[in-house]
Amino acid sequence: MNRSRNPRSRTGRLLSSLSVRVVIALILGLGVGAAVQAWGGQGGASGVETVEALGGVWLNALKITVIPLIFALLVNGVASIADAAQTGRLAMRAMVVFSIMIVGATIYAIVAGIGILSLWPIDPEGGRAVLASLRPDGAAAVGEAVQTDGFRAFLNSLAPSNLVKAAGDDGVLGVVLFALVFGFAVTRLNDRLRAPIATFFEAVAEAMIVMVHWILLAAPFGVFALALGVGLRAGLGAVGVLGHYVSFVSLSQIGIILLTYLVVVVFGRIGLARFAQVAAPAQAVAFSTQSSLASLPAMVEQARVGLGASRAVSGLVLPLAVAVFRITSPVANLAVCLYVAQLYGIPLEPGMLIAGGLTAIAASIAAVGLPGQVSFFLSIGPICLAMGLPLGALPLLLAVEVIPDIFRTVGNVTADLAATRIVQVQEGEDLETVPADRV
Repeated sequence: MNRSRNPRSRTGRLLSSLSVRVVIALILGLGVGAAVQAWGGQGGASGVETVEALGGVWLNALKITVIPLIFALLVNGVASIADAAQTGRLAMRAMVVFSIMIVGATIYAIVAGIGILSLWPIDPEGGRAVLASLRPDGAAAVGEAVQTDGFRAFLNSLAPSNLVKAAGDDGVLGVVLFALVFGFAVTRLNDRLRAPIATFFEAVAEAMIVMVHWILLAAPFGVFALALGVGLRAGLGAVGVLGHYVSFVSLSQIGIILLTYLVVVVFGRIGLARFAQVAAPAQAVAFSTQSSLASLPAMVEQARVGLGASRAVSGLVLPLAVAVFRITSPVANLAVCLYVAQLYGIPLEPGMLIAGGLTAIAASIAAVGLPGQVSFFLSIGPICLAMGLPLGALPLLLAVEVIPDIFRTVGNVTADLAATRIVQVQEGEDLETVPADRV
């Protein structure tokens, strides 16, 4: 147990300082690029474009890990869900609550995201400047991508005839669905056959995570290099777009947190003030660590003392929730994708939204239980690809993920405690008169 926690703890500290360096690199890149635009001349612009090309290498290094990591994590995620379900009625109830809340959060994410962007759209001038800086030929490329999308293409992508070719062509939705079915198939094998398969994909996932850690060590340089190009072509106008993005994603997640309070008050039969008071200590840990795993001890304590959860419920539901239940994952990830769609001027068709929603749910199961700087690209990349959206803006959005990631973790911890309370109510416990030995 200690061996599994220590690396994650070190990773959390590493990414905490890395986040600061990435933001600094973003600001420096935008500033230097804007200065070269104003005073550098042709020679300076040529040098910036050379450095920007190196940033593209860093971006490609991130992209290459998407397919193997998402596949391996999904297989293990589904296997863990199936194993938990076999432990009995309590686990089944927990999984039903998780599923309903995740589906509800996904529907909310699409409706709220479209609504907020309709009322508060991206500044057209700033958006055009950022788009031009990220992809000079963006209009033609996006037009071609939109023509190849649609509901028919969505249906065809559900069952690709060649999985390797689908992965190579960024047909992520078909890969995700295959991984889900494969994971369920693995759970039907006997222990002798299932164990080596599970071990193999666990090892693949861990190896990919190590690779992502290595790649992220170069994130300050990669973001600086890419931001140079943005600053060169868009000037400081990009800052307004990034600030708008942070506000939009944060508002989307604040909304799901408020809805979680409403859900637990109604279905968990608990007063709003009481639940808020109980959740506050765990939320404080989540805010400071940006890790649901690090918040688990505080959640278990508060669930038993403040929510009256039995040892059986708190001991099973909360660890299971930390492993597979991330309610803010589809909300935040779809918010990013909807923002990218508006940034590139891509109309959102029903097939694209369905594909994005299904992939977002799957990605929420496969999300890595680490701060968002690790899982950002690996969770959002497949959703963008499933919706036919470009990936070029994601590295810059990653650079300002620090604030949205705080709301991600706080929202997940809040939902974990809410789900625990709801499951306890379903178990028929008298939550107001919990025996002393159960607290």
